[in-house]
Amino acid sequence: MPKKIDHHKRKIQIAEATWKVIVDEGIEQATVRKIAKSAGMSVGAMRHYFTSQAELLRFSMELVSDRVIQRLKGRKYSGNPLEFVTEGIYEVLPVDEERRIEVEVWLAFSAKVLVDTTLRELSNKVYNDMHQGLENVVYALQLLKLAKDELDLDMEVNRLHALVDGMAMHHLLNPEQFTQEKMTQTLQYHLQSLCK
Repeated sequence: MPKKIDHHKRKIQIAEATWKVIVDEGIEQATVRKIAKSAGMSVGAMRHYFTSQAELLRFSMELVSDRVIQRLKGRKYSGNPLEFVTEGIYEVLPVDEERRIEVEVWLAFSAKVLVDTTLRELSNKVYNDMHQGLENVVYALQLLKLAKDELDLDMEVNRLHALVDGMAMHHLLNPEQFTQEKMTQTLQYHLQSLCK
């Protein structure tokens, strides 16, 4: 009897192999041949799951977003509300190996969007999802009566989004100068500056 294959699980393994190639060699080196080798399969077998490199990249990009969303949905509220929202933002920052890989891959995909318009729609969706999540953080601070009364909430959402993106990029590009500790301290300082 032939072995039953979980096709969705296999697609995830291929996407993770794509991430590995991107992290190790860069997105321009993420060829179907290299990804197939990293996934331990033939190019022909890989074509059974993804008919084009663009389709594979799109799925890999979606997987990064899906993992972040699943972690956020799985979080349980307990303790200090400011700590809770801070820890939520850590889901999109390179604070551990798993999230470092996700952020590095996401930044590589983001650069690819500049030259591959087929990824633009997905990039816009993920941008909007992240912006909405950070908006929820700022508005939660207001609802919990933690935020200063005079804040321009829309501007604070934009500033928080730019800060999070910038910190992630600075940490990945200059980890010795902008350490993980500096990144987390900067986020905490900023969030505290929004509070009474």
